[in-house]
Amino acid sequence: MAYDESLAERVRSLVPDLAEKRMFGGLAFLVNGHMSVVVRGKGGLMVRVDPASLAKALAEPGASEAVMRGRVMTGWVIVEPSAVDRAVDLRRWVKRGVSAARSA
Repeated sequence: MAYDESLAERVRSLVPDLAEKRMFGGLAFLVNGHMSVVVRGKGGLMVRVDPASLAKALAEPGASEAVMRGRVMTGWVIVEPSAVDRAVDLRRWVKRGVSAARSA
């Protein structure tokens, strides 16, 4: 499944200076070589979060633990497409991911 080009463009418009790389069936946005936000092939986003604020991120609507091949990916959250429909919500998630990647 291809990633959502429209969502990718919305992310790109928020952080035009980030590098992009296709991976895992999606499009990753990188900060200094570190993934910050991924527009997923399965829909929605995968967002890097500061481990100290993981519980707060998971408490938000549409957020869940990122699991790959049966293992929880510490420091990553899956965000459902409906949770980033509004520009303000997308901006909050992208800011969170970029901030976490910059501090990595």
